[in-house]
Amino acid sequence: MSFQKNLLWASLFSGLILSSGCNNNDNEPAVETTISMQQLGTYASGVFDESAAEIVAFDANTKQTFLVNANSGQIDVLNSSDVSNPTKNLSINLAQTLQDNGIVGSTDLVGAANSVAVKNGLMAVAVEAETKTDNGWVMFYKVSDLSFVSALEVGALPDMLTFSPNGELLVVANEGEPSEDTYAIDPEGSISIIDINWDGNSLSTDVTALGFTDISIPEGVLLNGYNATPAQDLEPEYVAISEDSTRAFVALQENNAIVDVDLTTKTINKIFALGLKDHSIEGNGLDGNNKDDMVNIKTENALGMLMPDSIATYQVDGVNYVLTANEGDSRDDWLLALDQASCEAAGFYFNKEEDAGEQCIDEITLKDALDSDVYEPASTTAKLNLSRFDGSDLSDTVNRLKFSHSLTLKHGDLDGDGTIDKILSFGGRSFSIFNAETGEQVFDSGDAFEQITAEKYGTDFNNDNAENAAEDRSDNKGPEPEALEIAQIGNKTYAFIGLERMGGIMVYDITTPSEATFIEYNSNRLTDVTNDVLEAGGAGDLGPEGMKFVSAENSPNGQPLLIVASEVSGTTTFYQINEIEVD
Repeated sequence: MSFQKNLLWASLFSGLILSSGCNNNDNEPAVETTISMQQLGTYASGVFDESAAEIVAFDANTKQTFLVNANSGQIDVLNSSDVSNPTKNLSINLAQTLQDNGIVGSTDLVGAANSVAVKNGLMAVAVEAETKTDNGWVMFYKVSDLSFVSALEVGALPDMLTFSPNGELLVVANEGEPSEDTYAIDPEGSISIIDINWDGNSLSTDVTALGFTDISIPEGVLLNGYNATPAQDLEPEYVAISEDSTRAFVALQENNAIVDVDLTTKTINKIFALGLKDHSIEGNGLDGNNKDDMVNIKTENALGMLMPDSIATYQVDGVNYVLTANEGDSRDDWLLALDQASCEAAGFYFNKEEDAGEQCIDEITLKDALDSDVYEPASTTAKLNLSRFDGSDLSDTVNRLKFSHSLTLKHGDLDGDGTIDKILSFGGRSFSIFNAETGEQVFDSGDAFEQITAEKYGTDFNNDNAENAAEDRSDNKGPEPEALEIAQIGNKTYAFIGLERMGGIMVYDITTPSEATFIEYNSNRLTDVTNDVLEAGGAGDLGPEGMKFVSAENSPNGQPLLIVASEVSGTTTFYQINEIEVD
């Protein structure tokens, strides 16, 4: 079967509000319910656009919230017993702890914290090395008194970790990003599975490392790392674990794929590709022009590479499903200093524009690719044949949308005639649901995120997260869904999707995976204030990066909560989730 047939799909988005019944007594009529988010309180770090609030975890016994503060390289500990007024108790200096316990010789060897998780009174933190291509660490703390327990070495750039629901395992995604500018060092991505034996005071662990050297890579997995082996190219980003603690699903963001891991045997079951989103299909449109000062969501001759950051999993009728927040990502930062010959030999684009300086990049637009003063590869084999887009049948394709040069070169010629039929753009501007057993996509939200944000904000939609610049991100991943959380409330399952650039939380009822329906869009972002006011914290929450659901049973106020950490505004906001009857 061809790459095209394997990967293209039609949108299944339905914009209706679903309210299912809840019947506690067979003789009583069903009560239809839905939910609504209510903002309660916010902790503000006072630090703007420095990643002072990234990933969040919560402990029910101590009523503390743990926050990754990448700006300080520490874990901020919030007293959230009063969720209407969360306050910071203290910060945990991770680098100093590693030095004090003889694990590193100097704090200068320790980089940023990337992830935090809590289970059964034990906190785990993923910490990268200052030289990110070196191995990082997982650090463990006792939650009750915040005392250091132990640390162990894992792979390069541990980016995310999570405990299994039964608390017996901790799974770590070691991204293994290459060194910046030249790919001089490119460590292999890996997955660490850590056996946890914790009695509340003492901890013993055993680590199993999974790599990709001998793993079969199926058709549709995107590989474009510079001179990289498949094991180097695959970069684990995020982990979700099944309800029965037997399976882990690991996102390979740049590769547009998911790894299915058997946690009982600690082996990789398979990798499945997520496919490309066909933006030429009605309902899958996008606004790719950031310069026209208007909302213009329409179909385009582009294939969206979903490339999810956050993922989540849940089970329906014994079947595991995986949700993906389809952010998109490129490898530009790792290529910039490559010379032209090396750059083009790998399928990338050597940019000679004066204002950019000569540099190797992957992101390009049709506007530039059709301009011989800007785009003139020395190697003819590295040049995109865009004749169909230049005064021909595809000439109405938006010319400002950023797409991948290397992956369009590899996969954009769908019929094998030597000309590019569709450009491969970054992200899906949506969230999707996949059947984890078959790899089939059963739902995608289509162009709903842009339609909904445009309805609320008008031409201020697709805004950036660090300034009020109307439609600034239309050419580049749009609203950029990133954060993702699942919650069981009553007899329904809901998904919460955070939009990193535009801001705000999309809420969907996903009780029936193939019939997921939009519930509400909750955003406190203000687009009508000056950038000075925005930078001073007066524009609301900006850049939601991490979210944590707290059930009513574990909540300080007895109601279900969603805790949202926003990296640009440096804020952590507590929302109460109210279950309401539908008239």
